[in-house]
Amino acid sequence: MHAQPARCRWCSTDPLYQAYHDQEWGRAQHDDRHLFEMLILEGAQAGLSWFTILKRREGYRRVFHGFDPARVAAMSDEELALALQDPGIIRNRAKVSSTRDNARVFLALQREHGSFDTWLWSHVGGQVQIQPAGQFQSLATSPLSDQISRELKRAGMRFVGSTIIYAYLQATGVVNDHDPGCQLYPHRTD
Repeated sequence: MHAQPARCRWCSTDPLYQAYHDQEWGRAQHDDRHLFEMLILEGAQAGLSWFTILKRREGYRRVFHGFDPARVAAMSDEELALALQDPGIIRNRAKVSSTRDNARVFLALQREHGSFDTWLWSHVGGQVQIQPAGQFQSLATSPLSDQISRELKRAGMRFVGSTIIYAYLQATGVVNDHDPGCQLYPHRTD
């Protein structure tokens, strides 16, 4: 029998979840489209499980133009109303409308800073933040997520509370919160 690789405790046995953990979660991301996608998906998760969103990811990609922020920012009220009818996404009116509003703020931050990536990673001096082994995944927020949340809210984004932003920082690898026993923990030596 082939042994499963060591993974974080939160990772279930579902192949979709395992692929997300093994190939994406906690890895430093610098592509603006991917950073936008994760921002929207983390906001959509509010009050739900991540697995609920992960299973609908392709639906979100279809409805929101492959997470092209310019195309999402240009969506009409009619397109948003159609999105609310699509069973491939979470059909929450506030979350769906926030997607367009957040895309507009995202584009403004891109224009101001050259890229959203530049803006985001400037908060950590371009360096992945690694939690001490004793603190792994025990946090729901941090001073960093508090700060970024405040800035995004001030700029006009919604569904970007500190808990959502902390999960976003984990997902995009700004913060590496892999369990110390996980194969992807950055200081693992065996």
